[in-house]
Amino acid sequence: QVHLMESGGGLVQSGGSLRLSCAASGSSVSRNDMGWYRQAPGKERELVVNIPSSGIADYSPSVKGRFTISRDNAKNTVYLQMNSLKPEDTAVYYCSMLVVINVEGANFRSWGQGTQVIVSS
Repeated sequence: QVHLMESGGGLVQSGGSLRLSCAASGSSVSRNDMGWYRQAPGKERELVVNIPSSGIADYSPSVKGRFTISRDNAKNTVYLQMNSLKPEDTAVYYCSMLVVINVEGANFRSWGQGTQVIVSS
């Protein structure tokens, strides 16, 4: 069973920074694709950044140069460092793992409960 738990959200002023954490259990963050998504009120959930097992991150254009994803394999945890935050970054942020279950490539996506980020103007 895979379990993901986000933490680190909160209220911050425009231009400030936050660091989100995603602690995983039941599967490896180094051997599976990891991603951060966000969903603002009244909007669809969108991809913020994806990092595959190869380690090359793919960022949404809206966060490039401001957000950085990283992995601590020993702690089985991924992080999202968010700098130069803008009011439009306000959303619930979700951690996700694409869990590979066999050599044929079968998989399923696991989600955390989400953590709220509010950026004031």
